[in-house]
Amino acid sequence: MSKQLVIILGPHAVGKMTVGQELAKITSLRLFHNHMSIELARKLFDHREPEWRVLNGAIRQTVFELFAEGDLPGLIFTYMFAFDEQSEYDYISGIIELFKSKGAECHVVELCADLDVRLVRNKSENRLLHKESKRNIEWSEREMLKTSEKYRLNSREGEKLPFESYVKIDNTHLAPDVVAKMIKERFEL
Repeated sequence: MSKQLVIILGPHAVGKMTVGQELAKITSLRLFHNHMSIELARKLFDHREPEWRVLNGAIRQTVFELFAEGDLPGLIFTYMFAFDEQSEYDYISGIIELFKSKGAECHVVELCADLDVRLVRNKSENRLLHKESKRNIEWSEREMLKTSEKYRLNSREGEKLPFESYVKIDNTHLAPDVVAKMIKERFEL
């Protein structure tokens, strides 16, 4: 089987990391959720400092290059994607092109869930365990709402996206392990 890249997109607290954890359990892919680099960079720089952005980006790029060029079976990457920003498409396309240039199959999963469900998930034990910066629940909820007003964090119904291998899953009422199995089957991982 060829190398695989699975990118899981979606808004705050939709379940990207948790679904990624479950997908990693049932495949040979390794999970690199977005907060792995975010939290490390925040230990050195405030997220508003330009150095934070540079370090976060450098960590991610290094991980992508190591997985694309190495012998590992593949990677699951989670990312909060703004569907109304061309720079986001450029960023994700760049990751996909890097992996494709090394012969990998690349898949994009978009998760969506109702806001009231995401607000509950924002307080989940698993989320708070792996995402130190989300432990201030009041701040985290404000950030969720503010970002959701500023950006379009899910695609529109029927919107044509530039991803060759893509699926959108509403996981409002689905357990993470069920969603992971759907992804595994859909892309034959």
